[in-house]
Amino acid sequence: MSDQNRLSVFKTYKLYVGGKFPRSESGRVYEVTDTKDKWLANAPLSSRKDARDAVVAARKAFGGWSNATAYLRGQILYRVAEMLEGRRSQFVREVADAEGLSKSKAADVVDAAIDRWVWYAGWTDKVSQVVGGANPVAGPFFNLSSPEPTGVVAVVAPQESSLLGLVSVVAPVIATGNTAVVVASEKAPLPALSLAEVLATSDVPGGVVNILSGRTAEIATPLASHQDVNAIDLTGADTELARDLEIAAAENLKRVLRPQPVDFSADPGTGRLTAFLETKTVWHPTGSLGASGSAY
Repeated sequence: MSDQNRLSVFKTYKLYVGGKFPRSESGRVYEVTDTKDKWLANAPLSSRKDARDAVVAARKAFGGWSNATAYLRGQILYRVAEMLEGRRSQFVREVADAEGLSKSKAADVVDAAIDRWVWYAGWTDKVSQVVGGANPVAGPFFNLSSPEPTGVVAVVAPQESSLLGLVSVVAPVIATGNTAVVVASEKAPLPALSLAEVLATSDVPGGVVNILSGRTAEIATPLASHQDVNAIDLTGADTELARDLEIAAAENLKRVLRPQPVDFSADPGTGRLTAFLETKTVWHPTGSLGASGSAY
């Protein structure tokens, strides 16, 4: 058959929940267009049940992921960068369409996203030394502080930065041992849904990252009030929605990262690494007081 007569095979985009690729349980989809309103694809329109299923998957994965060694988490994040590099041309095309960029500028964005994965991969076994350590105590005790992951983190991904911004908010969450339920950019979800395919082939255990597409408010609202979500990153929420989500999150004292202007192309620093960490402090007696210790 000649190329002239061949029909293109359009890609079917799906959600990513628990390491699998389901359609929305509602069966709904919505049209995704480029910056010139040209149709690109149909994306799944997630429901509240999809959000709840994603939380269940994230909670199930949390124990194994949080107890994995920091070295292993770093190796897995580095593998994500490797796989993303291998599919670079696909992501250049998707980012160009999603953000209205030239191919050369889109390539710069994809390269920066790959480098961002490598950046956070390198931090997995170093952050505990930066934010933990021995504390001076006036008494016969050792006092040691160490960071621990908060738990299941809901992430409202940036609306405009469809890949670099997405990576910049998701990578630090999982680098420190948390699991994530990600609400992809409503108007530009395709790079996020394609990133799910990279995660699935990069040794990231199923459920560590779960990616939902659809109406941001419809998905984020049940996540904010969900009793088994421990924290929420509101980076991609507008002012009104962020206020409503923060109020909903207060029902079970979630840790909340409020939205603020971010230049994702700048040095990311360690702020997002520490945003969803808790500090465990252990007191241990020395000398003749015995060998038992306590922690809080």
